[in-house]
Amino acid sequence: MSFRKRFMAGESLTGSFLKIAHTMPAEILGVLGYDFVVIDEEHAPINRESVDRIVLACKAHGLGCLVRIPDADPSAILSVLDCGADGVLVPHVDSVQKATEIVGAARYRAGNRGYSPTTRAGNFGLNSIATHVAQEDERALVIAMIEDPKAVEDIDAIVATDGLDGVFIGRGDLTVAYGETNPGSEPVKAATKAICKLARENGVGLCAMTDGAKDLLSLVELGVTSVIVGSDQTFLRNAARDQLADIKAVFPNRKD
Repeated sequence: MSFRKRFMAGESLTGSFLKIAHTMPAEILGVLGYDFVVIDEEHAPINRESVDRIVLACKAHGLGCLVRIPDADPSAILSVLDCGADGVLVPHVDSVQKATEIVGAARYRAGNRGYSPTTRAGNFGLNSIATHVAQEDERALVIAMIEDPKAVEDIDAIVATDGLDGVFIGRGDLTVAYGETNPGSEPVKAATKAICKLARENGVGLCAMTDGAKDLLSLVELGVTSVIVGSDQTFLRNAARDQLADIKAVFPNRKD
């Protein structure tokens, strides 16, 4: 079953952002049993060549692979899908027009995706036109990131966009945009509830970041089925910090 089908079926899926331009973090998460990763082109030094290698690593370990493209420019979608990514997270989708454009960029029959079968996605030219077009239109998952007050105001129309598969609730960006410092603030909580309600009513999947069991339970109650837990950077930082603390406890005279 494709990752898109699993997402749309409402499976409980756990993923992580990848910000290190190397294949090993993806391989490690795949070995551990994570369901998917999101390669972060927006906030990390990752280019198309890095994406290509990481996608291949994901495929080797049966790991779902999405790419957060740098911005809402639909032209950035083509390359990552040709590399074989399972779909895209698109930042700052704050209008029906943007939602329509990103869906169109990811689809052949109902959109305007540029055709090239001589890619990993096209089995390097072995697939026929009909097979390639059908498989890619079924496979490409399109998730809009809702992280602006304007997007929340227009959320009823955005989630009704034909072909939009899911929304990601950008609570961090919303916190800053609303002038808050706590993702649990009332404006952010209200926005999160509104997004979830309208997404569910329109059959659109829900994804969000979570930082613990209590937060996760609240998201599940709102209908979120896919969650992102930290990133390869945060995993490395936390493990290194904890290990160093243990070492310092044994070396009391260690000089920093």
